[in-house]
Amino acid sequence: MTSRIGLSSYAFFWQLSDQVAEPITIHEALQKTADLGVDLFQICDYGPLEAMSDGDLAAVRATADSLGVTLEVGTKGIRPEHLRKFLYIAGILGSPLLRTMFNVPGHAPTAEEAVSIFHEVLPEFAAAGVKIAVETYEQVPTSRILDVIRGVNSPYLGICSDPANTVAALEMPRAVINAVAPYVLNMHIKDFAFSRKQGWVGFTYSGAPLGEGLLDYDYLVAKVQPKERNINQIIEHWLPWQDTEADTVRLENQWTQQSLDFLRSK
Repeated sequence: MTSRIGLSSYAFFWQLSDQVAEPITIHEALQKTADLGVDLFQICDYGPLEAMSDGDLAAVRATADSLGVTLEVGTKGIRPEHLRKFLYIAGILGSPLLRTMFNVPGHAPTAEEAVSIFHEVLPEFAAAGVKIAVETYEQVPTSRILDVIRGVNSPYLGICSDPANTVAALEMPRAVINAVAPYVLNMHIKDFAFSRKQGWVGFTYSGAPLGEGLLDYDYLVAKVQPKERNINQIIEHWLPWQDTEADTVRLENQWTQQSLDFLRSK
């Protein structure tokens, strides 16, 4: 295994959405990924995935295989039956990793509950060779996520680092990076910035082209050491909708190319 640069379905967020006149399919997103010289694609929080039949999933796997693209899978929630469903999906897609988040509507587990759930399901994940990476984000304090990771103490459970998310909970990116670094299994790479709202009334916290915002990428890499530890770096965007569909799609593609150029130059 080596550290690889991958694209998330979030890199095609608008193109995959019903906000555009003709949304692309996951198969087309895989083709675009391969066309960019990328051999890793993370299908993350992509609604249609859960509703796919085994045949549909096998067809996605076949497309990826034909393009030489490895798949990873991402979802939200840690209810045992949900994790088992996505372990099954990961098996069909050949994903060695499942990224998830603790909270979903109707289920916000305590640290104790989360530890209990992971103790229950992780033997099945270990048997299948699939690791779970819990993402850092504003709804759950990073310290609580780490309490769970340490409480379970399994090589099959770790962190998906995303320093951008935690700012909304007033957790500073560098502090989060320092705390989670030893436990990282997967990295989401997106840049972020504040901009003044019109009339200087407050700020908008949003995405930025990689290398132009507040993400201290060099610091992140120095702490996490993805190349030395074979941790994949998955490109995402927080791109606001632009004035038109054409502008939005053009900028989405532009940000993806800039992110790839940035990471490949490092």
